[in-house]
Amino acid sequence: MATNQTSNELHVVFGTGPVGRAVTQELVNRGKKVRVVNRSGKADVPVGVEISKGDVTDHAFAREAAKGASVVYQCTNPPYTEWVALFPALQAGVLEGAVSTGAKLIVMDNLYMYGSTNGKTLTEDLPDAATSRKGALRAKMAQDIMAAHKSGKVRAAIGRASDFFGPGAFDSAAGDRLFLAALAGKAAGVIGNPDLPHTYSFVPDIGKALVTLGERDEALGQIWHLPSPETVTTREFVNRVFKETGHTPRLQVANKLMVRAMGLFVPIMREFIEMYYEYNEPFIMSHDKFTKAFGAEVTPLQDAIRTTVAWFRDHAEHSQAA
Repeated sequence: MATNQTSNELHVVFGTGPVGRAVTQELVNRGKKVRVVNRSGKADVPVGVEISKGDVTDHAFAREAAKGASVVYQCTNPPYTEWVALFPALQAGVLEGAVSTGAKLIVMDNLYMYGSTNGKTLTEDLPDAATSRKGALRAKMAQDIMAAHKSGKVRAAIGRASDFFGPGAFDSAAGDRLFLAALAGKAAGVIGNPDLPHTYSFVPDIGKALVTLGERDEALGQIWHLPSPETVTTREFVNRVFKETGHTPRLQVANKLMVRAMGLFVPIMREFIEMYYEYNEPFIMSHDKFTKAFGAEVTPLQDAIRTTVAWFRDHAEHSQAA
């Protein structure tokens, strides 16, 4: 059942990347009082949203930042090249903040922990079978959250999404390398086999779904795949982006050997090699569990692409990636 919440309740969002901002916007849309937390003290958030500046790995700061919260959202995400070094401490700080104030904890997660499934549809009941460092890390972090819930330390739920795209999503497999390239009529860089189906998640839909998990007590103690637009092949996804920009589709496909070669000079590509399998086999995420429990208002893929193209068109000056 839904928690009896009012607009006076405080919701604290740790992290102000694309997902953190989407959660914040959705909370504001629902009339909630919101505080966001990041290291810089600066964030592009709606008027009236409080911003708290500090280091989340400092537990004293994390407790102060979460003070008074009814729901805490873990949306922090360190640089991709520093996941193993930084991510556990970030999550531990957010967990400490939620525990200290008795808030529910909603954690943003991805799909790395499942490892290669040889094209089997990804559902929440799959085992943690990752062989990659980052997949094993994600598995351990999720296990820690579920263990904290089971022990009664915190009331928590985890929401998982696939590769995301949308406003503000520069650093993603479907980020600036695709949308800015398409706007410029240049070749979009893609990895693996573009003719295989691949689920892409839309950032505003992720935000809405995470807020729903925070509102619904029956979500607690479980892992949920968040609603995403219809799955198409990566080539079809790219073609739709180019169609929206009015340019002829152009793809520059990198196979594993090319990714490995790029990794000699580009640190993020070096980190990406172990995740190559996701783009060389069907990668389809099911969100049936979420839909059956809560319903789902999913943005149609073309509408989501149109919104994203418009955002990148307005913000192209922030990146030279194209």
